[in-house]
Amino acid sequence: MPIPASWSGPLLSILRIAAALAFIQHGSSKLFGFPEFPMPGPLPAMLIAAAVIELVGGTLILLGLFTRPVAFLASGMSAAAYFIAHAPQGFFPANNGGEPAMLFAFIFLYLAAAGAGSWSLDALRGKPQG
Repeated sequence: MPIPASWSGPLLSILRIAAALAFIQHGSSKLFGFPEFPMPGPLPAMLIAAAVIELVGGTLILLGLFTRPVAFLASGMSAAAYFIAHAPQGFFPANNGGEPAMLFAFIFLYLAAAGAGSWSLDALRGKPQG
């Protein structure tokens, strides 16, 4: 039995919320060590920038606020992370540890095109949503 088309807005919102919560964890672990993720020494500037995008951008995406532009930025950052940090370690994401970065890049690219869904602050602001 197929899922009714009327569920697409709420399910888009659930995808957005789940992805944002996971993304936020990457930023908070880099900046605050929570959840546990030991970062040796001070963070390089590129990781600080990534952490801020993950934490602040992830929070905005979680709330569904300015979703399209923020998701586009997060998608680009995730793609860059994949090609800078993971791809040089091997071709396949399962082997180079880049699965999360690759999935974030494509999920956020989809959200940049589709919008935040019906359960979002963007929807409350009257912005067109998917």
